[in-house]
Amino acid sequence: MRILYLLFAIVFLLFQAAPGSAEPLFADTAECRAQGNFCRAGPCPPTFAASGTCHGGLLRCCSK
Repeated sequence: MRILYLLFAIVFLLFQAAPGSAEPLFADTAECRAQGNFCRAGPCPPTFAASGTCHGGLLRCCSK
């Protein structure tokens, strides 16, 4: 029985998508990243300014 758990874990890992290969779920996140900015929960770092939102308005898009 233990081997089934191991096989399940291996099969699960084999069929996972590579990070960044899927289409983003939120258009605002894709737009933020396309401009070279990044998303962050909470305030942007001191040298960055909030230029929009990410993840449907839950995060801030920070730009230099």
